[in-house]
Amino acid sequence: MNRRTLLILILVFFNIGLDQYSKTLVRQNVVPGSRTELLGKPLQLMNVENSGAFLSMGSDSNPTVKLIFLLILPVIVLGVVLYYVLTNKTLDRLSLVGLCCIAGGGIANVYDRFLYGSVTDFLFMDFGGVFKTGVFNSADLSVTTGMILIFISSFLSRPKKTIKT
Repeated sequence: MNRRTLLILILVFFNIGLDQYSKTLVRQNVVPGSRTELLGKPLQLMNVENSGAFLSMGSDSNPTVKLIFLLILPVIVLGVVLYYVLTNKTLDRLSLVGLCCIAGGGIANVYDRFLYGSVTDFLFMDFGGVFKTGVFNSADLSVTTGMILIFISSFLSRPKKTIKT
């Protein structure tokens, strides 16, 4: 196994491991439905089981729709992402790390859906109504971080325009 492949696997498994560890701690130590202020109202700890996708979308869908859109389709997409990351040697570092974060976070949430039928969400942010999140977990944070890294990379790798006078 070459160094690049090892780095990819370490990044993906780090994201999965961090997520699974944090969810285990929450399941064992936080009462479902409770709310604990970590940093006052801005950051709160909860224990919510989400049987849907982002912000519980699709949680009321029938089991077949959930199976297709919350398990089968994500497994296919994550497989394609991993294949792309492992085979595309031209990816810049930010994009590579971003895609590894997305894959790790996605795999962690799919694992929960497969094993438990839902995903444990536990963090909530509220900055006085100006900025408020839904309840999320560390896998969601990994995916979001990955998206931000890819976004930044797209601007850094853009060819510079020259102005002709």
